[in-house]
Amino acid sequence: MNHRSYLGALCASLALSWSVTSTAASRDELLAQYATAARTASPAFAGFSAARGKTLHHQHFTGGKPDTPACTSCHGQDVRGSGQTTTGKTIDAMAASVSPARYTDPAKVEKWFKRNCNEVLGRECSAQEKGDWLSFMFSQ
Repeated sequence: MNHRSYLGALCASLALSWSVTSTAASRDELLAQYATAARTASPAFAGFSAARGKTLHHQHFTGGKPDTPACTSCHGQDVRGSGQTTTGKTIDAMAASVSPARYTDPAKVEKWFKRNCNEVLGRECSAQEKGDWLSFMFSQ
């Protein structure tokens, strides 16, 4: 490998590792924010659970819109695959392993939680629910 190719490969490798580290840090920060809110809401808060997040993702609710009784209504059963809105628009995979750029903008995450929780649950999700659901997505 010549010097120029080596430097190019090294720069690409460093950029990728910085991006992955940065994404992981922003995900940890996001979960930390929800943990602080969950602790404030309930002093008994003991941490997030990917298993509870998976249950939340698959659970059917009656408080939201009738055509979206569960997260799976649009996002599908397999979070590593794409979903589809009720109007037919494709939704990229929700799993962090498949869509690494997801969940890096806290304002965007909160926007979608507000919209989707109201449509599915008929109310805003609690900080505990958000952290559990994100833990499930980060584990996939």
